[in-house]
Amino acid sequence: MASPRLLRSCLLATLSATLVATAAVTPAQAERGPQTAAAVTFSDTFDGPAGSGVDTSKWQLETGDNVNNHERQYYTPGTDNAKLDGQGNLVIEARRENPGNYQCWYGTCEYTSARLNTSGKFTATYGHVEARMKIPRGQGIWPAFWMLGQDIGEVGWPNSGEIDVMENVGFEPSTVHGTIHGPGYSGSGGIGAAYTLPNGEAFADAFHTFAVDWAPDRITWSVDGNVYQTRTPADLGGKDWVFDKPFFLILNLAVGGYWPGDPDGSTSFPQQLVVDEVKVTTSDG
Repeated sequence: MASPRLLRSCLLATLSATLVATAAVTPAQAERGPQTAAAVTFSDTFDGPAGSGVDTSKWQLETGDNVNNHERQYYTPGTDNAKLDGQGNLVIEARRENPGNYQCWYGTCEYTSARLNTSGKFTATYGHVEARMKIPRGQGIWPAFWMLGQDIGEVGWPNSGEIDVMENVGFEPSTVHGTIHGPGYSGSGGIGAAYTLPNGEAFADAFHTFAVDWAPDRITWSVDGNVYQTRTPADLGGKDWVFDKPFFLILNLAVGGYWPGDPDGSTSFPQQLVVDEVKVTTSDG
């Protein structure tokens, strides 16, 4: 995300030196010749019975609040806020409720939601990383699909690097953002660009595919195949490029925070981030 998003559970998961990436895409794979077809290294189409949880061989759920961004939600375990809909989708739902009496940095939590990552289960180094999703809407709603360096437990954030494939803040219903964060260019100083749908269309109205094509010294962002930015070390003004190593995937739906602002009277709940597929492939040249 656009500033540190490290929950207590994320720290516990990533600080362990025993987290081993089980399915990394290596630089050698990413640099194969143009005659080599792309190979799928990670795929989840979220098939399963309605109400069931995510595949725990691929994802883990983080729990807790997030004081770093002053977000308002508590991320819950199990299927309370993240479950399959029985139609091939993962539904991450933000609610204005707190039946578990969870406590947040500001007191009793006002909202619940969910955040998932693949740390210790899957990492990628280069390739095509995409998610087909329908995002929610409303003031204070903040969905994201992003990546963190697997070495975050050793080097911390932002030295770990962060690649935001897609972020949306609810006051911009037609616009998404793609950003990189690293040492000397983190938080509001992240380097990125925005993509806006034509004719006032809202991203919440339909599914869209958000992707990066990631290679040594180059990351390119696209929406529905439309490229809107490319970043290289030349964009960093001499600062360190920290994107040539394994990263893990994250999906989450935040409520409130410094960037989106808090929900107001115009925000309806529940709100849903509906994820049809997450896929990572090697580059095909």
